[in-house]
Amino acid sequence: MRAVGVVLKRESRDAFALGRTLVDWLRARQLVPLLDSGSGMALDGVAVVTRSELIAQVDLIVVLGGDGTLLRAARSLCDRAIPIMGVNLGSLGFLTAFTGDELLPMMERALREDLVLSHRMLLRVSATREGTRFAESQVLNEAVITKGGALARIIDLNTSVDSKPLCIYRADGLIVTTPTGSTAYSLSAGGPIIHPDVDVIGLTPICPHTLTHRPMVVPDSAVVHISVSSPDSDVVLSMDGEDGLTLRNDDIVEVRSAPIRVPLVQSPDRSFVQVLRSKLLWGHR
Repeated sequence: MRAVGVVLKRESRDAFALGRTLVDWLRARQLVPLLDSGSGMALDGVAVVTRSELIAQVDLIVVLGGDGTLLRAARSLCDRAIPIMGVNLGSLGFLTAFTGDELLPMMERALREDLVLSHRMLLRVSATREGTRFAESQVLNEAVITKGGALARIIDLNTSVDSKPLCIYRADGLIVTTPTGSTAYSLSAGGPIIHPDVDVIGLTPICPHTLTHRPMVVPDSAVVHISVSSPDSDVVLSMDGEDGLTLRNDDIVEVRSAPIRVPLVQSPDRSFVQVLRSKLLWGHR
């Protein structure tokens, strides 16, 4: 390990204080710290580079913030699977696996190449209008097609799997989720919790008008197509809670598994089941 990327939660004093501690620790071991230019304020004496430049140069990315900060970093990986270590300075913290006190001991393990990695699937999401692709992105959690505007109108989403018709979801929207995203928006909408070691794609309708429409899971080899069929309603595509994109009638959204997996650094002392019990308060009365 020669260079470490540091991604900070913008406007978080705790993140910048911990970032300075990490930079001093790295320099004391002749490692090069690089700061993501999207992190806000600069740290003294640390080279600030663009997200793409950071990804091209570092061997490890340390995220100091919350799950949203980590999601933005993971989506930028493109075709380079760099391990990401997340330190939770937010609230829930499903993805940011460590506390601030655990950061430096885990960095010691990183120097010994003794990290536990969980390789998480990404989804590649694209939108096509009249045969022309006009948007494409990768997501670690989910792609959501939902109604926009202030009116409470149901939208129609004609959905197929591997070119075979599935159904027309008449609902407030549809969540297409990874296993990682199954504990996020999809869970709130009644979707199943999916273990991150299981490579599948989840489909969770949001408040379906037809009660027979239920969440389902398809293989990660599947290609999902969703055609918007709601000429009188505003429809929006969002990816990991960001990049809101307005869709028109007959636009087609395609979702498939991305070619790379994101290596998230995991605690050797806490399994996925233990994290669920802790974060969701299972077993508490």
